[in-house]
Amino acid sequence: MTVAPMRLASKGGSARRVPLRVVVLFILPAFALFAVFLLFPLLQAVSYSFFDWKGTRQQGFIGIDNYIRLFTDLPFSEQIPRALGHNLLFFAGTVVLQNSIGLFLAVQLQRFKRMRRLFQTLYTTPYLVSPLVVGYLWSLLLSPQFGLVNEALRVVGLDALALPWLGDPTLALPVLILISVWQWMGFPVLLYGAALGGLPVELNDAAAIDGANGWKRFRYVTGPMLTPVIGTVSILTFISSMEVFTLAYAVGGSTGSPAGATDVLSLLFYRVSFQSGLIDALGLSSALATLMLIFIFGGAVLATRLLARQERKLS
Repeated sequence: MTVAPMRLASKGGSARRVPLRVVVLFILPAFALFAVFLLFPLLQAVSYSFFDWKGTRQQGFIGIDNYIRLFTDLPFSEQIPRALGHNLLFFAGTVVLQNSIGLFLAVQLQRFKRMRRLFQTLYTTPYLVSPLVVGYLWSLLLSPQFGLVNEALRVVGLDALALPWLGDPTLALPVLILISVWQWMGFPVLLYGAALGGLPVELNDAAAIDGANGWKRFRYVTGPMLTPVIGTVSILTFISSMEVFTLAYAVGGSTGSPAGATDVLSLLFYRVSFQSGLIDALGLSSALATLMLIFIFGGAVLATRLLARQERKLS
């Protein structure tokens, strides 16, 4: 792949060429950082997965044996499908709630000119806090003994709803999804707000003149024009959901408590790497990390192509 010289508009309106060496000079520092801190460790982890390890000492080349072990040996053959299923459920719940609630809040904020900045700041504040802090905070709030949530329910007479939110395997994952949505809601609100502010007002006005009510204007005019933003939010949510670790660790620990109900692939990778006690843990954990990379990258590429195809249909 070659880098073509860039063109910049001069004062007279004509374009002038930027020398290739200048373009390379500006790109090189960012590429060097990317190569040192991301690309090289990534390729190194992939290469580690094809070797046998005794502690941190590399042994012989074993091909895909580490990958085969992940799908055939216990407990990996049971824990990987369970953790992947939890990641997919986490993504499904998060993307539906973030897109629907975030878009609803952004539409409502468009109607309030004076208080818009205040509410945008309030919605954005939680994702400025570390997920580890958020997870521990909600663990305290949802504690069945002294948590403020259950105490408030008891005060208003809803004792039946004072449940062990993070101690019930059927409730733990939905609660984890809600905590994540609460923390990251400000991100889609900002994106949808910016997109709504850039839409041409004339289209909505024309639809209103033709007799379309608010719902029809949103469904047939505003909604389709927001497709790129909806796709962007969905793809970024997919990536973050497939690699979620800190929040799940803060809520359920490294084992995904209770009873593995909040176990995800990143927690499984952490256990294989640092808690399994296996002498060949480095090769197995590298193989698991490579599988996660392939799944996340493949899913993101597929979603991007589907989004581009949908955008072409709208154009």
